[in-house]
Amino acid sequence: MSGRDRDQVRTRKRVAGVEIPIVSIVDDDASQRTATARLLRSMGFATYAFASAREFLFSPRLRDTCCLIADVEMPGMSGVKLQEHLIAQGTNTPMIFITAFPEDRIREQALRAGAIGFLAKPFDETQLLECVERALAMHRKGQDDT
Repeated sequence: MSGRDRDQVRTRKRVAGVEIPIVSIVDDDASQRTATARLLRSMGFATYAFASAREFLFSPRLRDTCCLIADVEMPGMSGVKLQEHLIAQGTNTPMIFITAFPEDRIREQALRAGAIGFLAKPFDETQLLECVERALAMHRKGQDDT
């Protein structure tokens, strides 16, 4: 099955018959994961939080995720390596990066590979929400194109 085909079988969480976009958060900082998930849930999104890229990759949420927010610096697999892995597997999930250590070289690499945003911690909540909306619009467009 191609990456595009896999994207077509993605589902969204349904609440009272309404599809709710799933946003997954991958960050090794528990407080950051919790705060980001809480913010997004308060805005009506379904969220799933993971402590590592590996945990996300082996989760059932991998195929359901409409937008992925990932920390850049994590033990094991970095957020950028996660992005590379997903692209190599044909998974075109729109990604947003967050980092406590913004480096121009890494920012440019992530954006060149298709990231929607690259935000420095502590990030502005409005900026994050704007990036999530752009990511979800991109996800919807990808579904409409097939």
